[in-house]
Amino acid sequence: MSTTKKRNISVLGPTTLTGITIKEPATYAAGLPAVKVALQHAFKEMGVVKSMHILSKMNQKEGFDCPGCAWPDPDSPSKLGEYCENGAKAIAEEATNQRVDNEFFAKYSVEDLSHWSDYQIGKSGRLTQPMLLKPDSIHYQPISWQDAYTIIAKELHALDTPDEAVFYTSGRSSNEAAFLYGLFIRAFGTNNMPDCSNMCHESSGVALNETLGIGKGSVKLEDFDKAEIVMVIGQNPGTNHPRMLSALQKCKENGGKVISINPLEEAGLIRFKNPQEIKGVLASGTALTDIHLQVKINQDVALLKLLIKKLAKLDQEKGNIFDHQFINTHAQGYENLLADVEQYSETELLASCGVDQNLIHQTVELLASNNKIIICWAMGLTQHKNGVDNIKECVNLLLLKGSLGKPGAGTCPVRGHSNVQGDRTVGIMHHVSPALNTAIQKTFGFTPPDKEGLDTVHAIEAMHQGKAKVFIALGGNFLSAASDTEYTAQALQNCDLTVSISTKLNRTHLVTGKTALILPTLGRSELDTKNGKPRYFTVENSMGKVHQSKGLLQPASENLKSEPEIIGGIADAYYKGDHIVDWKNLSEDYQQIREKIQQVFNGFEDLNNRSKGSGFYLPNNVRELDFSKLPNQKAQFSICHLPEHNIKENEFILMTIRSHDQFNTTIYGLDDRYRGIYNERRIVLMHKDDMKKQNLQKLDPVNLISRYDNKERKANNFLVIPYNIPQGNLASYFPETNVLVPYNHFADKSNTPISKSIVVTIEKI
Repeated sequence: MSTTKKRNISVLGPTTLTGITIKEPATYAAGLPAVKVALQHAFKEMGVVKSMHILSKMNQKEGFDCPGCAWPDPDSPSKLGEYCENGAKAIAEEATNQRVDNEFFAKYSVEDLSHWSDYQIGKSGRLTQPMLLKPDSIHYQPISWQDAYTIIAKELHALDTPDEAVFYTSGRSSNEAAFLYGLFIRAFGTNNMPDCSNMCHESSGVALNETLGIGKGSVKLEDFDKAEIVMVIGQNPGTNHPRMLSALQKCKENGGKVISINPLEEAGLIRFKNPQEIKGVLASGTALTDIHLQVKINQDVALLKLLIKKLAKLDQEKGNIFDHQFINTHAQGYENLLADVEQYSETELLASCGVDQNLIHQTVELLASNNKIIICWAMGLTQHKNGVDNIKECVNLLLLKGSLGKPGAGTCPVRGHSNVQGDRTVGIMHHVSPALNTAIQKTFGFTPPDKEGLDTVHAIEAMHQGKAKVFIALGGNFLSAASDTEYTAQALQNCDLTVSISTKLNRTHLVTGKTALILPTLGRSELDTKNGKPRYFTVENSMGKVHQSKGLLQPASENLKSEPEIIGGIADAYYKGDHIVDWKNLSEDYQQIREKIQQVFNGFEDLNNRSKGSGFYLPNNVRELDFSKLPNQKAQFSICHLPEHNIKENEFILMTIRSHDQFNTTIYGLDDRYRGIYNERRIVLMHKDDMKKQNLQKLDPVNLISRYDNKERKANNFLVIPYNIPQGNLASYFPETNVLVPYNHFADKSNTPISKSIVVTIEKI
């Protein structure tokens, strides 16, 4: 527990157990159980009539984009609905009938609420009006919008430099909101724009930019229909983006093969029962994974090097294994790559990755005879010290096979939050882009700052050291999402002011600066009108397609404002109406915002018209095999190094994971149905032989401890569950185990926290 001088706040929430039930892990995903659970969540939160109405419009061309993952919608959605179980849960959370109003905050202090679990906090309901927490108070109280804006403006004016403010962005925000937010931040005078990308796919962006010239994937949804091989690495689509299973199903039905690479064998990649098909309801569904490679945590480079080494040997013996015409035309560094893999013995690489030798042989045979290959990945590759190298090694394999710029092939980083990719596209980034600064100056007439800003981990450090004093978050649950929970909490508490623009209550609203504001905003599903006319937003999906999103529900409260209007209100109060940008009018006219976006960024021409219907794809140089921005105008092979963990006796590598009943930090329920774990989140998955060595029995309570830089971090009271996981490896849910992740240990170049490879010991209670 951590406290401020005046508030007895529980940073981590309760560590009590909730009554676990264990069953056998599931052997398939979706099917009728998924439909049943989805409707149960929806009906409980929204009622039957409202649920059926809203679900019928989610991910439809004239409807709204799911507030969950960023998986793309097919051009012709099913008549039964284009959403998954967790999409239904996401909209049930947003469109819930529960409310957090004045009476709620009068009844419960922030001290009281901080002792609730994240699950309990999230289930409280929708925020209904602006709320203020004064320095000498433990209760939020109502405040008018204008008074809230005035407080923010006053605190921003009081700073010695604009760099003492931090502006965070969540991936839920629209393109219009993110663009306006970034514009105001630059006009204010800083590039301190940490965002959720820093904590997830930043490693992907760095690796792909350096090797292929664009920090995005290259495939489209239809490429899955044509792929000969889809490799799914460090990713659990059955829980995190279930609609991807339909794409894998089509791949299999068209003769393609699926190779899954992950320390855990996940139900969603074993078999998929499509609830929109008779065979998915009455029959056995579709077997998805042809080969599962159960790699040890963060030994993906070793595994990929082994595959490349074996393929190189075959290419030398037989020829035509690698696409030499593609390599000679489009890539550089081939000879250096081959020289690098020659330094490693197959025995060494095999031992490092821990994969069965026969499965390696089968995988090499598949890769040798096919070249329409898609590689998909998520946090299992990015959140490591060597996260950038993990992705670069994937690119190496695709370059060798010529698996880029052709149908059925390419890179596919699967984004975890709807429009997290769009936020970055329209300017939310702490890096300085001279081209972007020039375009902003030309379009708006002011000069943006040219000093690099703070990313997430360095923003936390700056707040902790008192160098940043104001924290404003456009969406998200920053405390629960970030690493090193107790350190991050103290960083927030050191601020003079923290501001959260949010739809629902979360833990960041309880662990605050001296003064705190909650500014409630419209959800994706809600009708957004101005002068009686509906407005729509745009978003970008995981594959670079931009399209509109238009809500239809009556807002949860008449006192809600849209994100652009809130940003415009803050900017107008700060400048007191005296600035070259007319912030208030711009924030109310989304069509005008989109016109400005197309003036600043290439590829958004005629945005107001092209975003309607199915939308349009943004330019992607990899699809065109245009590498002109890279050295020698070639795609780049990379020399990647094996990770160094230096594990001692009785130490383990822990990866944080999601349960099936959560999306990012939002906890929908307490069940992890696919892994057979019910009514409990404080668990740790462990190999049975490791349990024996540690003298542990099933469901023994333990503490998890990490030690970095002579500092001990502890996560208390977890139940041990024997599970099919490589020896020496552990898995446990976040945000409960984020407390173990040191804020100052992160991926090289991308600064992404090492949440998937934390060295820990186990303390039996």
